[in-house]
Amino acid sequence: MAALTQHSRVVLPQQAACPRLAAAAGCRRPRNGRVAVPVVAEARASAAWGAPRALRPLRASRRGSVAVAAAAAYPFKKKDARLVLEDGSVWPGTAFGATGTEVGEVVFNTSITGYQEIMTDPSYKGQFVCFTHPHIGNVGINDDDEESGACHLGGIIVRDLSIVVSNYRSVMSIEDYCKKHGVMGIANLDTRALTKVLRETGCLNGVITTDASKSTEELVAMTKNWTIVGKDLLSVVSCKEPYEWRDSTLSEWEFSDGAKATAGGKRFKVVAYDFGIKLNILRRLASFGCDVTVVPATYPADKVLAMNPDGVFFSNGPGDPSAAPYAVENAKAILGKKPVFGICMGHQILGQAFGGKTFKLKFGHHGGNHPIRYNPTGRVEISAQNHNFAVDPASLPEGVEVTHINLNDGTCAGMVWPAAKAMTIQYHPEASPGPHDADVCFEQFVDMMRAEVGSAVAA
Repeated sequence: MAALTQHSRVVLPQQAACPRLAAAAGCRRPRNGRVAVPVVAEARASAAWGAPRALRPLRASRRGSVAVAAAAAYPFKKKDARLVLEDGSVWPGTAFGATGTEVGEVVFNTSITGYQEIMTDPSYKGQFVCFTHPHIGNVGINDDDEESGACHLGGIIVRDLSIVVSNYRSVMSIEDYCKKHGVMGIANLDTRALTKVLRETGCLNGVITTDASKSTEELVAMTKNWTIVGKDLLSVVSCKEPYEWRDSTLSEWEFSDGAKATAGGKRFKVVAYDFGIKLNILRRLASFGCDVTVVPATYPADKVLAMNPDGVFFSNGPGDPSAAPYAVENAKAILGKKPVFGICMGHQILGQAFGGKTFKLKFGHHGGNHPIRYNPTGRVEISAQNHNFAVDPASLPEGVEVTHINLNDGTCAGMVWPAAKAMTIQYHPEASPGPHDADVCFEQFVDMMRAEVGSAVAA
């Protein structure tokens, strides 16, 4: 085929048969009534889509006018934001939500659904979430799927921000939601390439900015002067005063026969430490027959024991578990006195209270598709996870049994210590979003409390 200029157009056979199509292609109709030649360049195509004849170059004056018209008609927003990583790489994208400059730890999440629940999970405090699923925002934001009273993460990174919202529960778009909560977003970025960098290098600090005046060097310096390691974020996202929780999962969403069987049965009094607790954890506890009193992260253990609960729950939360020694000391004071259950951050806090140590993972576990093996039976669960730290099983004392193993990397995903009346799991049994395989953990906690109450009555 003859070479074409960048402004060339070819008259196709379909256009030759229809003057309207020819006009739409930018052609004019000559006086003899026959089909047009292109305005920008002449080209004839045979019925067999053969090679066009030589093209006439566009005149300079017309070339300029075409360029101006094309620029004026450009339908997409220009890239006006940057993600700069501590390794010096720059990832340009399109800003949405809040504007400004924000620094945080960049992690990736492999969940396909549930972006609203992820955005409102307090465990993401201090982090930017890169969604590996390319299309985000298509179902908007609704009033029912919030996992807390705020959007705690520092920013979100997406490949394609949906320009259309379609869901019967939606009340606003994700862009409006980010503006409302002051959360920065960056779109039209190669999230697959970014995820590969994070997997190979490990989690990196990053800066999202819409400020064109800031140099790359300045932004890289910001990332290197910030760290999530050693930061106590539990007290930041925790409630400030105790409160009661009674709401269970709505009947239209209830899926567990075990939870349905508890209706009308004995209720158990549980005190829950709020390290950044998700609302669906509270709903699942209530669904399994628990009346929950939620207390702040720093609430003294003696006051908890004075409430005489049937059990104590240690919730999920953000940041470094070794940066919250007060939580570890409270857990030590409660172990052996009441049945206890820890999830995620609570698992790491109890691991330290057992006498173990925690360490930072290379890129963490974030998503709804992580396989877990329950060692006592060999059962495999697909789990929802969100954490960057893990308990070192080699540091645990005798008597502590590692009950769950992450099959992706072999890390400790659950423990029991019968002598201390304690059980823990590293992941999220309430999911939200994610599979429900691990929901049985709530039932196991209730069984522990029921056995304890039975023992007390027998004594």
